[in-house]
Amino acid sequence: MLKPGGKLLVLEFSKVAKPLEKIYDWYSFKVLPKLGKLVANDDTSYQYLAESIRMHPGQEELKALMRKGGFGHVDYHNMSGGVVALHVGIKC
Repeated sequence: MLKPGGKLLVLEFSKVAKPLEKIYDWYSFKVLPKLGKLVANDDTSYQYLAESIRMHPGQEELKALMRKGGFGHVDYHNMSGGVVALHVGIKC
């Protein structure tokens, strides 16, 4: 639990920018599991990773959840076209 004024930083896979959606989906569901099979002999976990990323709330949804959870100043910074996002919240 954070004290008032405490800062929460969340670095998460997130929702990619529209122009990247098709290529990112192709990479996530076709290439990533094959790499997982090749490198770790585990394609299933990498398939699950791609699926779970899609179930995670997007940037605006997570921002709203953080505000609802008692954070005053909330913002996010997309990185790599939104593949990952850094969410920042200051506890009220």
